[in-house]
Amino acid sequence: MTSIAFIGLGNMGGGMAANLAKAGHDVRAFDLSPDALDRARAAGCLPAATAAAAVEGAEVVVTMLPAGTHVETVYTHEVFPSAAANTLLIDCSTIDVETARRVAAAAQTKGLVAVDAPVSGGIAAASAGSLTFMVGGSDSGFERAAVILESMGKAVIHAGLNGAGQAAKICNNMLLGASMVATCEAFLLAEKLGLDAQKFFDISSVSSGQNWSMTSYCPVPGVGPNSPADHEYQGGFAVALMLKDLKLALHAAQLSGADTPMGAQAAALYQRFADQGQAGLDFSGIIRMLATKD
Repeated sequence: MTSIAFIGLGNMGGGMAANLAKAGHDVRAFDLSPDALDRARAAGCLPAATAAAAVEGAEVVVTMLPAGTHVETVYTHEVFPSAAANTLLIDCSTIDVETARRVAAAAQTKGLVAVDAPVSGGIAAASAGSLTFMVGGSDSGFERAAVILESMGKAVIHAGLNGAGQAAKICNNMLLGASMVATCEAFLLAEKLGLDAQKFFDISSVSSGQNWSMTSYCPVPGVGPNSPADHEYQGGFAVALMLKDLKLALHAAQLSGADTPMGAQAAALYQRFADQGQAGLDFSGIIRMLATKD
């Protein structure tokens, strides 16, 4: 049993902390939301009054926070002053690569070990313990983190040094965002041409157009495996989160000098969809906007 501080019990973090407790770890959890703390208690975690209180005496600190600024603030003011030497810090938030590298370097100067371990899989996978973790950090840091992450995921992959996990996440989600838009466009074109959506799925899902957005997360209701499209695009991966990841990818592209026109176009389309008041819908719901001409 490992003593773990878990900071950030939102839609993803709540399920992740619960799975750590289910695996037999001693989980001390903190979130600003009293309701989130109540759910954590019900799942077998011990609520803490502050983030610092959760960290005191913990062997591992896991954070799942909204953005890089939150991670850096919590690390600087709550984690670093309270963590014992050699404590392992696992940040599962999706943040910019520069912040991930900066906080890892700061942790090292304080005798701590930090890895970035963003996730893929969404809320359902967080609850089911079937996430994929992309980990950036030293070999030894990864080996220590993998033991903890395996209680929350189906795959734990070492992407490289600190920041590599975040790099993998934003590149993956830029590809996901662009491929979902293209998948929606293809289904809409098929409809205009008089092709049945199920027939198109049956053909394309075993042909060269096959992709995850089609076969695992089809944006058309009643076609393919059950997805948010079958529930009025509720749940799943919100447009706001996809847009956040696309903006992180574009920022990284600008800093590195990479040309990402498809990623930029996908970001522009999701921004337009969000501006229409749809930021809370699942990102596959963009098919509704694409089906409607301005």
